[in-house]
Amino acid sequence: MEQLLQRFTDRSKEILRDNLVGVYLHGSAVMGCFNPEKSDIDLIIVVKDSMSDADKRAYMDMVVDLNADAPAKGIEMSIVKKDVCSPFVYPTPFELHFSVAHLNWYLTDPDNYILKMNGADKDLAAHFTIILNRGKCLYGAPIKDIFGPVPKADYLDSIYEDITAATEDITDDTMYLTLNLARVLAYKKEGLILSKKEGGEWALRYLPEEYHSLILDALKEYEKAESISYDIELATRYAEYMLTEISRKDQTYA
Repeated sequence: MEQLLQRFTDRSKEILRDNLVGVYLHGSAVMGCFNPEKSDIDLIIVVKDSMSDADKRAYMDMVVDLNADAPAKGIEMSIVKKDVCSPFVYPTPFELHFSVAHLNWYLTDPDNYILKMNGADKDLAAHFTIILNRGKCLYGAPIKDIFGPVPKADYLDSIYEDITAATEDITDDTMYLTLNLARVLAYKKEGLILSKKEGGEWALRYLPEEYHSLILDALKEYEKAESISYDIELATRYAEYMLTEISRKDQTYA
């Protein structure tokens, strides 16, 4: 992965030239729980000014090229302008975004992709928070010089977007939602910025024993990429319990 990140950084400098402010790594790769079978490579690229369509096209060609050498879940990256990082703007505007979910769109209609892949993304509040707390600068200006504080309310709104339909969604994405609900509650109760793995470990210390088997199964799948047969009835009860706990006003840390 280090070689891939170096290639990504070098080619970012070639394409963006003086417009590039920095390249920043976040997600599981900086939180000690990267799993090539389950994790993607999460990157934020900061630029000074808006990108031309030609630069966007060159950049996307580069990302798609390197994505072929990435782990199974590939590269996920967003490009943002410096002026939305500090003071922080929410929802956060972005210049360009890529994940494996959008690969086919770009390959089949790159002009349409370049035209439409911009806007605002609530997820960036969560990504910026992780960068501020645990991120790594791969190139450019130090994190503290670029990223301003993310208000707690914005971060909570951002991470809540992922779990709002957990009672229904946990049937299809049991591992992800089991661990993500845990790290959301850990933040709500204690202000902790945790990885999915750390969220599961926190949940085993603080949640009722009734849910421990589910959490252990989720951790096993996440860490070892094992196929797990989940107790869906238990998972649904867990989701209901966690959403109730997260919504309680008295759970918010001072």
